[in-house]
Amino acid sequence: MSDLLMRIHSPEFQAMSERVLEVTALTSRLNVLPFDDEGGKAALFAQILGAPLPPRVTIYPPFFTDHGLRLELAERVFINQNCTFLDYAGITLAERVMVAPRVTFITVGHPVDTDDRRVWLTGGPITIEENVWIGAGATILPGVTIGRDAVVAAGAVVADDVPPRTLVAGPKADVLRSW
Repeated sequence: MSDLLMRIHSPEFQAMSERVLEVTALTSRLNVLPFDDEGGKAALFAQILGAPLPPRVTIYPPFFTDHGLRLELAERVFINQNCTFLDYAGITLAERVMVAPRVTFITVGHPVDTDDRRVWLTGGPITIEENVWIGAGATILPGVTIGRDAVVAAGAVVADDVPPRTLVAGPKADVLRSW
């Protein structure tokens, strides 16, 4: 079951929706800044994330998030262009995580049951442990933990936890090998 269950049209949902509009405006500004405007990028990231970027974190815009305040980045994280972080239920990237272009992290969704789909949001936090590499175009789904030193191949869809020191690939992110 999910760690997040939120009724749509509740006060909590309304507050989340207001934050999404605010952060969408901020990321829109971020994504049109000149690439070398380090001061402008740093100021906007501080507003988006609610704090300055940790030391030696690199994020190449365009960058997208729907909430920002629940995205935790450790030192020496690298995030390449065109990544999306739907972080309402929380996303943690530990030290030395590398994220390739077009990676998507999704912490929220809807129930499968059609009667509940328009009434509830579900989801769970995503945890990426130290020294993980996530390949281009991968999708990380709600509630997933990716273990230390693991590699997620380009285009993989990760719906289940990934053990440490494991390579996963494919549309279901099957384990190819462990070490």
